[in-house]
Amino acid sequence: GFETLPWACRFTDWGKTATILGTKGSILAAVTPPAKTPKAFAVLQGLLGVFPNCTYSPNNLGISLRNPGAQIHPGVMYGRWCPEKWDGNPVDEKPLFYQGVEEFSESVLMGLTNEVQAIRKKMEEMVPGIDLGDAGTLHQWYLDSYAGQMTDDSSLRMCMNTNPGYRGLTHPCKDADDGKFMPDLKYRYLTEDVPTGMCFNKGLGEILGVPMPMTDKVL
Repeated sequence: GFETLPWACRFTDWGKTATILGTKGSILAAVTPPAKTPKAFAVLQGLLGVFPNCTYSPNNLGISLRNPGAQIHPGVMYGRWCPEKWDGNPVDEKPLFYQGVEEFSESVLMGLTNEVQAIRKKMEEMVPGIDLGDAGTLHQWYLDSYAGQMTDDSSLRMCMNTNPGYRGLTHPCKDADDGKFMPDLKYRYLTEDVPTGMCFNKGLGEILGVPMPMTDKVL
């Protein structure tokens, strides 16, 4: 399993071509069963080329907790369209997604990533010897994945605002009346990343008895 996609990309012609907006410098990968690791890495790196570099991770749990989509996509959607920030009426323009992250949205993301770190800590306490070192924070994920590409990596918000691969990417929206827009709440950022990512984190947190108030709020 990979921690994330090798690229920031969007399809150009569905099922045929896509535009690569940014290539990650490296991505973590874990193989089950571990004995197949050398063969799997050789094949995958051969397909991807020089970048991103496939880096070994000891287990799939670590990279599952590291999964950025499980936190970033629902978190940024909540940060823009929650009752605290949106009155429910159509907007004049599609808001920028990553580059539009401001202090409030960053606080949501920080809450989510801190809760994942609490899960990691609890797992390491309960299972001596388990290696979850790759389950880092969202800020660390940006530093690892886009090193040298961001013009300001001093904080999570600035990593997102200054990543050239994100330039111009907007919130998923649907057309409304009078040329305005409404959020598309059936987009993959929610229909995929919530059930397969955020709910995984929440479920593991429940099993371990880890409070997750920000995750609960976003869900």
